[in-house]
Amino acid sequence: MSKILIDIRNRVISCVNCSLSKSRTNAVPGIGNEKSDVIFVGEAPGRNEDLQGKPFVGTAGQILSEALEFAGFTRDQVYITNVVKCRPPNNRQPNTEERDACRSFLSEELKIIKPKIICILGNTAYSSLLDGNSITKNRGKLVKNNDQLYFVTVHPAAIIYNPALRQVLKDDFVLLAQTLDKLRKGLDVEISK
Repeated sequence: MSKILIDIRNRVISCVNCSLSKSRTNAVPGIGNEKSDVIFVGEAPGRNEDLQGKPFVGTAGQILSEALEFAGFTRDQVYITNVVKCRPPNNRQPNTEERDACRSFLSEELKIIKPKIICILGNTAYSSLLDGNSITKNRGKLVKNNDQLYFVTVHPAAIIYNPALRQVLKDDFVLLAQTLDKLRKGLDVEISK
């Protein structure tokens, strides 16, 4: 891991920018391959992530790993992070203050890694990164904003409550992998308006 990412990691771990720092067990910095062409951005850590200090290690993490493998990715090939780096109490959605407190960490991760595609997992990440508000209508789409490509899909945790979304996530990840392959080859990709 580069010195810059280690610095961000250390700042996340010691952060006291919002009230979540008082209730967390561990802050959860991003993890993975800093040379990845794709970054997966979720909402916030859950209970297991808070206990282990790593993103996507609970049930949603197992679902994420399964979908990644289905599409031909491995976790060590990609970078995984969240909009908010500490667990909100009772797994509630992070509020604006909490998102704002973590915004610089995510921005720095994105600047260092410079992914070809940022994969947005769920509504919180969608609203935080693109001011979007309907994953169901926009999932499976590639969007361009400020010269950055974003791929929008459901959050793996949604599958816990709606198992029918399991195949949706897998199919979206296959489309993401195909899109990434085209970009690597310098081919045109379809961008949604």
